[in-house]
Amino acid sequence: MKKWLQKGLVIAVALLTFGIITPNHEIWDGLDADKNKLRAHEPSSNDLSSAVQLDDIYIEEEIEVTESIKMAAREQAYIKFGTRIGPKITDEFDSRILPRIEEAIDMTIARLDDSTLKSLTISEKPSGNYSEKIFHIKNTHNNEDVIRFHVRTENRPGEGYYYNFHYHTKEDNFTGHNTLGDIYWSKNTPPKWLS
Repeated sequence: MKKWLQKGLVIAVALLTFGIITPNHEIWDGLDADKNKLRAHEPSSNDLSSAVQLDDIYIEEEIEVTESIKMAAREQAYIKFGTRIGPKITDEFDSRILPRIEEAIDMTIARLDDSTLKSLTISEKPSGNYSEKIFHIKNTHNNEDVIRFHVRTENRPGEGYYYNFHYHTKEDNFTGHNTLGDIYWSKNTPPKWLS
């Protein structure tokens, strides 16, 4: 294996794990295809510990991606709420809706393969006025949405206005309406999003 690739992998591991896990230099023998062909042996305890370290790295990457998406999701929701809606619904959103959003993100990410997982990004422009979009999570390789999170303003006769939080997934071509929960506003017309 080329030296620059080895150095790049060492740096990547160090950055991704913040230096907690240092790469075991014995793994380079396993990565070099020519050396692998020349020697055939039973796995040693060093080989197994290297494999475990690599599995730990992949798990940590998945956790890191998931957590960064969850933090961005909360941030995008607060941006959408603006300064007029946010103060009134933030507490209820944090206690009831946000955990369900995080659960939906976890379930969606668990079904993705590694290459898709590494290419996920979250949209950064919630829609204003009375539009529904909070944020979408998409695959940057094919530029397709994986899951869409929305909030709809509903006027229920005799009750008043509610915010209906829900999401749509690619699995059913975004036709299914998966409800996360409702938050009551009041009998008065709510302000526009982002205001």
